[in-house]
Amino acid sequence: MNILVIEDEQKLVDILKKALTKQGYTVDTALDGKKGLEKALKNSYGLIILDLMLPKKDGKEVCRELRNRQIHTPIIMLTALGLLEDKIHGLDVGADDYLLKPFEMNELFARIRALLRRPKVTDTLIYKVGDLVMDTKAHEVTRAGKRIALTPKEYRILDTLLRQKGGAITRDELIREAWGQDFKEENHELNVHIRYLRNKIDKGQKKALVHTVRGVGYTIKE
Repeated sequence: MNILVIEDEQKLVDILKKALTKQGYTVDTALDGKKGLEKALKNSYGLIILDLMLPKKDGKEVCRELRNRQIHTPIIMLTALGLLEDKIHGLDVGADDYLLKPFEMNELFARIRALLRRPKVTDTLIYKVGDLVMDTKAHEVTRAGKRIALTPKEYRILDTLLRQKGGAITRDELIREAWGQDFKEENHELNVHIRYLRNKIDKGQKKALVHTVRGVGYTIKE
């Protein structure tokens, strides 16, 4: 599988390329955001490792443009910034996961495996709850006919809730579906994304659809 590493620290690039190659991956690299975006648009990759702070075009811009062009390649964002809001901003523009520098190589490998284990949507399914509709083929969510823009994490959380419409989904299951089996929640990431999801789906509506099930997790129903 081909992995694209977009990182401006040459020493880290060399370390990542050597380590990933030993794991059996084919590795392509770019030292700035502009070149990285060009490669990501031109070539097909199984996964992208993307630094947040890059010359010429930062990681958030690169990620946002890829998602706007309907390129859904899994993206792990690397950042030296430790604030929760900085991580959330990266996820909001379309990153699938983040990793704080410095990091252990085994942790990176685990994150990669978790992302690659996620099944790709191949069947056309349409989920409905009230006036909320998810079209999995078009990768589109609407409520009362109005399109709702969701981040990849929000989309996976909503998809998990809709697949069990009316049933309670545990926090652990939602975290596993959205972040992967190996992810360890440290900063209430699920709470943050549920809040964002509710703001997009329920805010200003007469009926709330996303509900908390105390002591269990969440459910979606009228």
